[in-house]
Amino acid sequence: MEILAILGVLLAVVAIIYWTAKNLHVIVAAPLASLIIILTNQMNVLEVMFGQEKSYMTGLAGFLINNFAIFMLGSILARYMEASGATQTIANSILKLVGKDSPYKVLLAITLITSLLTYGGVSIFVVIFTLLPLSRPLFKELNINWALFPLPVFLGASTYTMTSLPGTPSIQNVIPTKVLGTSLTAAPLLSLAASVTLLLFGLFYMAYCLKQSLAKGETYTEVEEASVSTEEGKQPSVVLSILPLLSLIGVIFVWSQTPNILVIGLTVSILLAALIFHSYLPNQKDMLNSGATASIVPAFATSSTVAFGTVLAMSTGFAVIQDWIQQIPGSPLISLSLSTALISGIIGSSSGAVGIASNNFLPAYLEMGINPEVLHRVVVVASAILTVVPQSGVMITFHNLSKISMKRGLKYSFVLVTVGHLLALVVMFVLIELIY
Repeated sequence: MEILAILGVLLAVVAIIYWTAKNLHVIVAAPLASLIIILTNQMNVLEVMFGQEKSYMTGLAGFLINNFAIFMLGSILARYMEASGATQTIANSILKLVGKDSPYKVLLAITLITSLLTYGGVSIFVVIFTLLPLSRPLFKELNINWALFPLPVFLGASTYTMTSLPGTPSIQNVIPTKVLGTSLTAAPLLSLAASVTLLLFGLFYMAYCLKQSLAKGETYTEVEEASVSTEEGKQPSVVLSILPLLSLIGVIFVWSQTPNILVIGLTVSILLAALIFHSYLPNQKDMLNSGATASIVPAFATSSTVAFGTVLAMSTGFAVIQDWIQQIPGSPLISLSLSTALISGIIGSSSGAVGIASNNFLPAYLEMGINPEVLHRVVVVASAILTVVPQSGVMITFHNLSKISMKRGLKYSFVLVTVGHLLALVVMFVLIELIY
């Protein structure tokens, strides 16, 4: 029966990838794929789906309980930043500094803008909306192949600011703190080393891709205009625009050991944004309403992937696969990394993978006596190795909005994020052997 159980797990993985690729929302696809696992692994349907202790619903609810406040507050702050024109002000200011005299400088500017916004807690979805109307005319003016647009976006949003930069408020960096009792600045030396590795590889790869594109004579390719617009009118100064982001980063660093520090930091930033952007936002009630409601679907989507992973982790088939992975010789951190990366590739979500690993894997590794800060950083970096997949909600949204087909653009973001995090993980393993 083990063979049927393993085949069921593989079939469920293929099914959730296929369904999400065909635009079936993961909120629907996840429970359907879970049923495939339950039936092929001869599990009790009602107990596994609705049980009170460990089930699909407890996995979904547990993730929501621990993280919904972060989704909601982050969405509200992002709405304030976007609607006030602060994100546009920051973007324009950076472009003035770097200039527009070379294609690579423009890519660097977009990377810097994305890094600043995501390190300041702004959602990648809002970053995409902000960068599209700014980047499209720049690519067209300098005649840069539009398919290269994923490079600066995902270098700035899905590498060091998502997984490794100390204090980053990304949801991936927050989740392990609930289980391990660590802070957002966990393992700072490992974090910095991983960040430098990701940055250097990303800059090299971006330069390489641009050089190859120019050598081939590739030019800006007209695409259907994306339905993205920015609000015209008076915008705040750059000093006012960055204050909410600086306050968030400052609160995280100064009180990094405080429980739920990201919730506190986001609340402070929202209150500050409400005050300093008051004259730019006549109806702040709309900001609160739209920001809060916009957080519901992403929160439930991520929670659904965690719930699917909970069922996956309970199955006999996955236990066999997990046993194979744990028998790999060498450090236990290797098996933890492989398990987390595998989950990320299956569900198409690095945050979902961290959630599953934190609830199902990390307690066992803690019992081995491994440093909690090391576990924190390893699991977060490993979660990004296979996160760039077609069924990822972020990738689907990005390609739909940018009008760059998966065939044209996915390869750039995949190599950038996957290879970059593999290299970062290797560097971290070397340092762990030397330091811990």
